[in-house]
Amino acid sequence: MLQANNITMQFGSRKLFDKINLRLDKGKRYGLIGANGAGKSTFLKIISREMEPTDGDIWTEPGARIGVLGQNQFAFEDFTLFDAVLWGNKRLFDAVKEKEKLYAEGDFSDDKVNERLGELEMVCAEEDPTYEYDVNIEKILEELGFDSSVHHSKMSEITSGEKFKVLLAQVLFPKPEILFLDEPTNNLDIKAIGWLEEKLKRHEGTMIVISHDRHFINSVVTHILDVDFGTIREFTGNYDDWYIAANLIQKQMEVEREKKLGEKEQLENFIRRFSANASKAKQATSRQKQLEKIQIDDFKPSSRRDPSIVFKPKREIGNDCLIAEGLTFGYEDENIINNFSLSVLKNDKIALIGQNGIGKTTILKLLMGELTPKSGTVKWGATVQTGYFPQDTTDIVQGEETLYEWLRSYDRKAELGEIRNCLGRMLFNGAEQEKAVSSISGGEKHRIMLSKLMLEGPNFLVMDEPNNHLDLEAIIALGESLYEYPGAVICVTHDRELIDAFANRIIELKPNNEIIDFRGTYEEYLENKN
Repeated sequence: MLQANNITMQFGSRKLFDKINLRLDKGKRYGLIGANGAGKSTFLKIISREMEPTDGDIWTEPGARIGVLGQNQFAFEDFTLFDAVLWGNKRLFDAVKEKEKLYAEGDFSDDKVNERLGELEMVCAEEDPTYEYDVNIEKILEELGFDSSVHHSKMSEITSGEKFKVLLAQVLFPKPEILFLDEPTNNLDIKAIGWLEEKLKRHEGTMIVISHDRHFINSVVTHILDVDFGTIREFTGNYDDWYIAANLIQKQMEVEREKKLGEKEQLENFIRRFSANASKAKQATSRQKQLEKIQIDDFKPSSRRDPSIVFKPKREIGNDCLIAEGLTFGYEDENIINNFSLSVLKNDKIALIGQNGIGKTTILKLLMGELTPKSGTVKWGATVQTGYFPQDTTDIVQGEETLYEWLRSYDRKAELGEIRNCLGRMLFNGAEQEKAVSSISGGEKHRIMLSKLMLEGPNFLVMDEPNNHLDLEAIIALGESLYEYPGAVICVTHDRELIDAFANRIIELKPNNEIIDFRGTYEEYLENKN
């Protein structure tokens, strides 16, 4: 179905890939994984022909329909939602639109007009043999949460998160034989992610997907493509299967290399000791030949680096941590939050979930005093020291200071080693700590915010989508750290693996101001709902 032949990609002196050869078969769904910066998105752009490699070529089965998830959420602002989805099949879109124009403006006494209409009808029949494109588009939009009343509204009238859902509908609508998806779960709530999983599990062609959502990858893929060591290795199974296999291979490589290094050292010592001794010269020559035969392959360390996230409160938290009563908030005559109340105890680790736009971020901002409620009160416990991770770190992590100086500004009394250690735990090495804050990426800003929380040592963490921009290894480390954390937690996230890792209380916001407050794990919550 799809082949990559001798793909090499080089940027200046840095060689990202070297002679990659892969055959991607029909009926297989591949998860493309690797550390941030390893080249996942670059490779996806190469095999989808959005980018030319330095060397090598891509072969795809002739006539295969290819679908690539769009990343520009604002590319269809003047389209209706319906037309933006229809555009996913460009040939059908053009034919339908020309037909509509001819029926509205055409001169039916003109034979050329009638001939053209016949040609367009043939195109529509080829692209949509059942003549159900409109029904299929309406169905997929409704499944993504768009009421039929908004299907013919402009894309410019909906939020960026909703625009992304339309782009998903756009790429899935034509049912492409080859499907390329880069971070399809971004901006999706848990319900939409579940819907997407079921759709993709029924995909019958070839699929390559990049995602930092471990649950999603485990659920959807049949094979893993691991971008590491400057190459791409294929594994059968999902992410968890790969994790076991890759770690076993890594250990075997390390053991084999250590064994060879030991043999090499013994032979070198023998040769050094006896090469000048006439009685031992023959043996020394023999050992020299043995030494020359030992091949110690270049042992490339993995490009993956696991962060070490440890939140240690500087003060023990008391029993009563937080009481919020009757919080109401909105703009003009429309309320987003109505009469919301919450009581948090010191052992509570809360996952705050719900569909996009339901008000989760608004609640966190009300609790942290970033928004003032129309009514209601927020009372924090006397022993509480909060640490806040906002959804958007752009306004906080800025300036021309170095990373070290920026972090130090939050605790002037902290020792140099402690500050360096907090940055190092989030994989900022010595040289990187001297970079200007203004020069770092979105993912690096999230990592430095986690460094800040580790330095501050709060006993109550309030976090809004902390997993955004983090790779799989960092998300796993975050989940483990929240589980071990001896303080209270309120965390908004759509990552089910992260929720599973730490939460002992689930609060779901539902439409019509309904709130479900469940004490137990997310798995227990789902079982209870079912």
